[in-house]
Amino acid sequence: MLPERGRDGRADGPARILGTRTVWTPVGDGEFFCPGCGGDRNYQRLTGRRRFTVLGVPVVPRGETGPVVECASCRRHFGTDALDHPTTTRFSAMLRDAVHTVALAVLASGGTCARASLESAACAVRAAGFDDCTRDQLAALVEALADDTGRAYSEPCGPSLAIELHEALDPLAPHLAAVGRESILLQGARIALADGPYTPAERDVLATVGAALTLGADDVGRLLAAAARTPS
Repeated sequence: MLPERGRDGRADGPARILGTRTVWTPVGDGEFFCPGCGGDRNYQRLTGRRRFTVLGVPVVPRGETGPVVECASCRRHFGTDALDHPTTTRFSAMLRDAVHTVALAVLASGGTCARASLESAACAVRAAGFDDCTRDQLAALVEALADDTGRAYSEPCGPSLAIELHEALDPLAPHLAAVGRESILLQGARIALADGPYTPAERDVLATVGAALTLGADDVGRLLAAAARTPS
């Protein structure tokens, strides 16, 4: 058999005669944020077996490859680390829960749950996605939080509250740009400032929020000072 010739007349047969082929096998599926499509899509998790081919016929195994993630829409393959990025729906829920947790932590540290602080917190939580959040609901949750942790109002951020903040913020921080992480801290600062200057306990809680959001201590101090200089 003579090799085929390309448009320039030179033989290009060996490239066609010899090659490799990968046979993919589905091993799981789900929903993910597709980097190619830029949105939430279904996916299949695939593992592959490579074979050396002659004239398109698989003849010699060349080992396994993958696993990879195949988008059901664009059919592109991605590394399994693509599954680490939350879906749009999941990301929205994480952001909503983070703002809610920060608001409760700041209110609990403030000592009085003043009307102005509760209203500021309720506005922030509603904007994050809890559309029916009210001042009364937040006040009741702060009371429950104090009872659950055995922590009195206006105390520094204790271990239980710090754990709550890290659980809500640690998974979110890697997926936020610096401006997004700063925005969450500033929302907490505005809640704290709604009824007057920061108390030591509020500063302690906000420092914990900043650390969980991977903001440096200098950046946290700068942002808190900027918030205090900005009229509410």
